[in-house]
Amino acid sequence: MIDFACKEFKITDVIKCALNLTRADLQVTEYFLTQCNEWCNTDCIAKRTGLELSTIQRSVKKLTDKDILIKSQKNLDGGGYSYLYMIKDKEEIKKMIMDIVHSWVENIEQEMEGW
Repeated sequence: MIDFACKEFKITDVIKCALNLTRADLQVTEYFLTQCNEWCNTDCIAKRTGLELSTIQRSVKKLTDKDILIKSQKNLDGGGYSYLYMIKDKEEIKKMIMDIVHSWVENIEQEMEGW
């Protein structure tokens, strides 16, 4: 928990807010950050998180667009392909979140200058 003035925040709430994630996006992110250090397809992610496949598909697209997940194409033996996902470097994600939090602090400092 983070005690900020008169309110306490869970770190997951800060991450969710900083990265503009839905609950499902956060759940997928947490899965990769805490449990998965390998490439996974959407079926695997859905099974392990308990979320619907369509929800996972939306979340991995969003998380890939935000540079939180990395996407790789795997060509299948019988033809066709499948996408696999892996978390980007955890330190880079942490830095991304901290940069956003620091920008919040800078905005508060600027607002306070007028007081």
